[in-house]
Amino acid sequence: MRILVCVKSVPDLESNFRINSEGNFYEPSGLKFHLNEYDLYAIESAVRIKEQFKDTKITVISVGPSRVEAEIKRAMELGADEGVRIEANEGEMQDAVWVAGLIASFAKGKNFELILCGVMSEDLGGAQVGPMTAQLLKIPYASTVIAFNLLKERNLIICERELEQGERDKVEISLPALLTIQSGIYPLRYPSLSNKLRVKHLKIPCLVIENLWGKNRVEHKARAYFPERIAGCEFLEGTAEKIAEQLIEKIRARLNIL
Repeated sequence: MRILVCVKSVPDLESNFRINSEGNFYEPSGLKFHLNEYDLYAIESAVRIKEQFKDTKITVISVGPSRVEAEIKRAMELGADEGVRIEANEGEMQDAVWVAGLIASFAKGKNFELILCGVMSEDLGGAQVGPMTAQLLKIPYASTVIAFNLLKERNLIICERELEQGERDKVEISLPALLTIQSGIYPLRYPSLSNKLRVKHLKIPCLVIENLWGKNRVEHKARAYFPERIAGCEFLEGTAEKIAEQLIEKIRARLNIL
């Protein structure tokens, strides 16, 4: 069985963000990046399938510049067999349809029986890349999956989905299929030492491929900006420790506590 897991490199949300020179997105230089938390659950789901079906091979893919190779290696430390990066610069990663087109172009014709994605990304939270990839590949998909049962002998997967207001939905779909995995589906595990040593000096293949969807669909982003400071609102700045100290002092002053 072949599984493709899509992962994304996202900035640490506690970083000191700046608007880029074009004024339409954040400036990536100087930021710390890590593997999207929601994608960790997609990786864990794939590894558990591999533990159940020993002939399973897990491929991890990410779209972006060379720095995303660190996140691909992190996924391989957690149990993926191989990784690949699709070349793209920072600006090209802003369009979900375009990213989905790149992933679909890679996956087309490679006989992946299952494609797994995190339910959304931490930075943009659009939850679009997974469903768009399935649509481009013309395969069924289920979103916000919180449990599943793979019936490989019947070429089926039964998924339980999380809906609004605590409701749940159960669907049965045939393979190949794509699932977007909700956080908390399984407890996350630490990478093994053997896997960390295996991928430490591994070279991640980089591909430049033609997008199945064509050019970037977002022609122009008008403006990106920080919320304006208004009267009655005070922003505390500094490290988490400094902000905590400032907050405590302000609460003490407000309550007249020495």
